Amino acid sequence: MTVRILAISGSARRDSLNRKLLRVAATGAAEAGADVTFARLTDFNLPLYDGDLEAERGIPESVRSLQKLVASHQALLIASPEHNGGYTALLKNAIDWISRPSEDGKTGVALFAGKAAALISASPGPLGGIRSQTDMRAVLDKLGMIVVPQSFALGSAHDAFDADGQLLNKNVAQLVADVGAALYRVSSRLS
Repeated sequence: MTVRILAISGSARRDSLNRKLLRVAATGAAEAGADVTFARLTDFNLPLYDGDLEAERGIPESVRSLQKLVASHQALLIASPEHNGGYTALLKNAIDWISRPSEDGKTGVALFAGKAAALISASPGPLGGIRSQTDMRAVLDKLGMIVVPQSFALGSAHDAFDADGQLLNKNVAQLVADVGAALYRVSSRLS
């Protein structure tokens, strides 16, 4: 069975440092044997989560599409940028919407439970976004996900990539790719 990994970034920027780092980790997962799908959260045009909106209009179709995408993958590879010491509002909003009841009436939390996840982050700061990972790990644990111990936080990320978006330091590139490979290994065991 092929392990399908959904790669998402909590950054809205097309050329973000986290999106670049996500590609490196995804390459590691693909080389290990995973089928990796990239999803841009901004492509789903999710409204800000609002219980009143949900009660009055139901779950938006864009949320249903994202729920189906998560349901069709065994694992999540998440690049979690750090904004003011925590994960981004974009990432939090997407998770809040995905966790709402799905079309089949199951709780949306079931879309996460028992799946594996891996976290990476990149930041111009020296800590590389590690604080966002800590907070995101707590959210994923709450949702019943199995967060692999391998992670990577790239500090001074604005100086770490070449013009083609490749990491300049090959040792760092290997460590990031190893996160994707570890996610594949855990996911294949869970499948």
